Amino acid sequence: MAAVKITVRKNGPYRVEAPEGTVELVDADGNPYDLSGKPAFSLCRCGGSVTKPFCDGTHSRIGFQGAESAVKKAEGTS
Repeated sequence: MAAVKITVRKNGPYRVEAPEGTVELVDADGNPYDLSGKPAFSLCRCGGSVTKPFCDGTHSRIGFQGAESAVKKAEGTS
């Protein structure tokens, strides 16, 4: 089993689960977020969270509809 598990939640956030200290999350300027004591956290994908990049539950209030299915690779392409 992989050390890091990322689950796409239906019409919700990306849920990240990993042993503490094995994931580094940095902002656009390269500054790390403090993930101390967080072996699991949820990342916003609706764009509405006021605690970005973390989920604050806004997706459920705004009716976010996510595309959960993985896109299949076209036949004959590499």
